[in-house]
Amino acid sequence: MNPLRDETGKRRVRPIRRLRWWIGGLLFASTIINFIDRQSLNALAPILKTAHGWTNTDFALILIAFRISYTIMQSVGGRLIDRLGTRKGLSITVCFYSVIAAMTSMARGLGSFSFFRFLLGAGEAPNWPAATKAVSEWFPAKERGWAVALFDSGSSVGGALAPFVVLSVYRIFHSWRPVFLITGSLGFAWLIAWRTFYRSPEQHPRITPEELKLIRQERQGQSPTEIYPTSATWRVLLRYRQTWGIVLGRFLLDPYWYLMSEWFAIYLVSKGFKLEQSILGFWLPFVGADLGNFFGGAISSFWISRGWPVGRSRRTVLLIFGPAMLVLMAAAFSSKYFLLISLFGFASFAYSACSTMFLSLPADAFDTRAVASVSGLGGSGAGIGTLISTYLIGRISDRYSFQPIVIAASVIPCVATMVFVGLVRAPKRPDPAGILLDF
Repeated sequence: MNPLRDETGKRRVRPIRRLRWWIGGLLFASTIINFIDRQSLNALAPILKTAHGWTNTDFALILIAFRISYTIMQSVGGRLIDRLGTRKGLSITVCFYSVIAAMTSMARGLGSFSFFRFLLGAGEAPNWPAATKAVSEWFPAKERGWAVALFDSGSSVGGALAPFVVLSVYRIFHSWRPVFLITGSLGFAWLIAWRTFYRSPEQHPRITPEELKLIRQERQGQSPTEIYPTSATWRVLLRYRQTWGIVLGRFLLDPYWYLMSEWFAIYLVSKGFKLEQSILGFWLPFVGADLGNFFGGAISSFWISRGWPVGRSRRTVLLIFGPAMLVLMAAAFSSKYFLLISLFGFASFAYSACSTMFLSLPADAFDTRAVASVSGLGGSGAGIGTLISTYLIGRISDRYSFQPIVIAASVIPCVATMVFVGLVRAPKRPDPAGILLDF
């Protein structure tokens, strides 16, 4: 018998140990690219504002155009991912938003920038529901915090890299247009790797029997698809308080991230710092966010490995780091550069520890066939909150200053923590629809 062929004559492939972490690496890379594409405009914001004579309110309109479509497509995209499957669904979304990112190089003014950002938001929205679904398919509960931290940290890495990539390309070409062409091309390289490598655990030719057994054991408590439908409708999911806890919690918490990622460079310039100095400071909060992702995931996974229930470990992280964001309030009363970026760095660390828990809970609390849909609904809640906050930031910063904005950003995450901890708990009795898990 040919040792390179199996009994059916197909070519044998060498198994990959701990294959799930290679999958996690692909999700991490997709999030980096997603955020580089998104942050290209924000890193160029001071330059574009000067070139086009935009006010902060004008710039907010462009951000709102992105946020409207992003908000809608979080829920729609999550449903599509549950129906199409992770591999096909994420392939479509990355291809679409990469094309739109490159086409932004043709923008001429406020209207065309808003149009392309609207389309970009529609394309980028399903990335998080798809990644969360992939985590639910590939990772046991004790590792999901790490896995979610890995892919979500790609937003911090992408955000930190974007200013350096963007300004380097801008200095080489002395124009902002090539920036969008180059950053938009990154998704196509990733797409080749994704289509080549990703399969579900049961269909992957390179998974080891031991790893497949581990994943299947994790799913023993989940509902078989032959008993229940392959996906749950929004109408069904919105009956659960756990769904509303995730939606309302992200509605309140996520606007902080977009304040930092979309407005921070403008905020520092408004405090009197030069653009080049602002870009260096722009990097530190993203590093803090990256560390927070892994710290939140690591500590919750550690507690689970010590026998804590999954829900208790997630809620404890939130109860520690949600209130910790109150330290950001000091930034509203300071103009010292290193103190400001340090405070935002710590607040971003605390935010990301909480965010990792919010992103993990759909996979922890719901059967895998509903994970992307619940994650998408949470993303839409985040999008609505960010739409409101983006409009208010533009108006308040133009009319007054960023001071009341920073104070609100330090207080609201505490409210998000209370909402989440109060609503996202294990069911008191078995769920007849088989959607909720005992977490």
